[in-house]
Parts: sequence; C-alpha cells; structure tokens
Amino acid sequence: MPKVKTNSGAKKRFRITGTGKVRRKHAYKNHILTKKETKQKRRLSHFTLVSDADMPRVKALLNL
Repeated sequence: MPKVKTNSGAKKRFRITGTGKVRRKHAYKNHILTKKETKQKRRLSHFTLVSDADMPRVKALLNL
C-alpha cells in the first residue's frame, strides 16, 4: 500500500495541541482591516480550537 498523504492546505492551517485537540486561527483577519474595530482585530488574532462537529473532518485531512 502507498503512504497516505496529508492534505497540504490543512497542514498549513491547523496545529495539534498536547492533548490531541486541533488549534486554528480566526477568519476575517487578512485584509480590509481599516474598517474593523481594534477590539475585533485583537480578538481575532488569538488562536481557538476547532469545533467538535468539525474535528473528525480535520483529523481525517491531517491523517490522525
């Protein structure tokens, strides 16, 4: 059997925590930042966890 390849887009966007959860960045923090409040941009800059509903899909892309 050939090796199973990790999805290249997923490996750039997600990181695994020590407990096995998946970290992700928030959306809406890339462009058109002048019209967004400073508080919103500050809140979006922190990492968060992938939701439980999306966890199986993300782990399948990462071959976990």
